[in-house]
Amino acid sequence: MRKIFIYLLVFLLLAGAVVAYCGYSMFYTSAVTEDFSVRITPKTDYEAVVEKVKKYCKYDFAFEFYADYLDLKNNLRVGTYLMFKEMSVMTIVRTLKYGESTTLRLTINNARTPEALAKKIASKSDITEEAMLKALRDPKLVKELGFDSAEAMFSIFIPNTYEFYSEITAEELVRKFKAESDKFWATPEHQKGLDHCGLSPYEVMILASIVHEETNAVSEMSRIAGVYMNRLQKDMLLQADPTVKYALGDPTIKRILKRHLEIESPYNTYKYKGLPPTPIAMPDVAAIEAVLNYEVHDYLYFCARPEFDGKHNFARTGKEHSRNARAYHEALNKRNIRK
Repeated sequence: MRKIFIYLLVFLLLAGAVVAYCGYSMFYTSAVTEDFSVRITPKTDYEAVVEKVKKYCKYDFAFEFYADYLDLKNNLRVGTYLMFKEMSVMTIVRTLKYGESTTLRLTINNARTPEALAKKIASKSDITEEAMLKALRDPKLVKELGFDSAEAMFSIFIPNTYEFYSEITAEELVRKFKAESDKFWATPEHQKGLDHCGLSPYEVMILASIVHEETNAVSEMSRIAGVYMNRLQKDMLLQADPTVKYALGDPTIKRILKRHLEIESPYNTYKYKGLPPTPIAMPDVAAIEAVLNYEVHDYLYFCARPEFDGKHNFARTGKEHSRNARAYHEALNKRNIRK
């Protein structure tokens, strides 16, 4: 009987420890899956706030319990609040009840189009996707910032993390991005890079967008940039596959065929010399730096390696390149990759 009592006691202690640990985790440890914002106005529906928080909260039961405990429903504080990943359930509830309006933090990267960028901004702020896209395509704003198209203005977006006041409008945010872009290019380091490559910031962004689409291997970005710089300097066609995919409107194409190269578009760099009219994607900073500090060499060609390791073989002559291309296409055939 005594042994049973001891076992029961041990079980209860362990169970109590587990419950205590789970309770501590739910209320005191990081509960936010990704940064998000909550805007409270006098007309805000409490249930809408709860549903939005639960969307990003790992412990929604704990959130609702603590919110009820602090009577959050009747004590929402007007303002816009940014919730960070490191916040706990208790911090979230107390921020909504006692906190002050905050600035928003937005990280932008990997947005191929204005539509994708507008969607990303809308998900992290109170600016709607429609309002953001309208600002990105506003002819007056595009002209004000010195561009002739929305696609060209896309070059002002440098992947980074930005902070801005929650009350900012879509138009003001675009102007802020332009100001941040101007600061980026004004640094001595980037001015030196511009002198090295002999391109304007806009041209760098176009070429960087191609480099960005060509490879994920940061170690070879400057070499690929060097190939394209050599072709530009020799007045050769760039023959960049990503620009053809952009012209076709399909970035998922794995194999560029002869029929693809016939498309009539200023983005078809197999037909038209020089850089395409606008960036074809939002290049990451690594690709931008690769163009500014391109590797000086005498390669004129490169081709994906048949190992499919994400890297490329480089060549100085057309004959050498043909050999590399043949090996790659044979590898594609073995994997039955036809398009």
